[in-house]
Amino acid sequence: MTFVQLIDCKTSRYAEVDRLMDRWVEQTKGKRTATHDLVGKDRSDGTHFIQIVEFPSYEEAMRNSNLPETDRIFREMVALCDEMPTFTDLDVVRDDQLYAANVRRFFETVAAEGELPPLDDLIAENYHDHDPGNPQDTLGMDGMRRDIGMWRGGFDFTFAVEDQISEGDRVCTRWTWSGTHTGDFLGIAATGKKVVMTGTTIFRCDEDGKIVEGWWQYDRLGLMAQLGVLDGLER
Repeated sequence: MTFVQLIDCKTSRYAEVDRLMDRWVEQTKGKRTATHDLVGKDRSDGTHFIQIVEFPSYEEAMRNSNLPETDRIFREMVALCDEMPTFTDLDVVRDDQLYAANVRRFFETVAAEGELPPLDDLIAENYHDHDPGNPQDTLGMDGMRRDIGMWRGGFDFTFAVEDQISEGDRVCTRWTWSGTHTGDFLGIAATGKKVVMTGTTIFRCDEDGKIVEGWWQYDRLGLMAQLGVLDGLER
């Protein structure tokens, strides 16, 4: 279970504390077990700071605490604080990666059977799409719906999300696309062939969580080979 430790402190010497944290990161390289470290400053009190440190588990956090470097840095940090820091230990019982969840829902929605539903809650009106398979970038919600419609008109398909990494306003997804060629696609009449394609998409989300920009990389050449389009060119 993911474990989070909150360190609440007051200091008028935060610049020195910040440099101290940089030293801790350097000195514990290859040994520390913390996976995420975030510091927030109280808007109403410029001397009040809360540090949030995430670990894979409580046991890993204790391993980190027992490092001699951690103990030494902690004693130096206490000396820089106006009062003794307080600690709150938390087992994470819910962790919603909201941007990542919205991106997953996008892949599920565009592959759903039946008529393509509205995408207003998923894609921003000013969406900008970068697809190396298109001669020009696709701009706007209507343009994206046309692109999706082209794929849906040519294939019955599903997306399997293999990996997903979220950082800031960007979500990177590695996916496997599996389809059956049931209709015209780029002038290629339906073949009934089952095809598979892998790819990666990076989406940028706005403050409302809607997808506002996307960059695609996928094996379109491999898809064409599976459809038999390249057979004549190889002879």
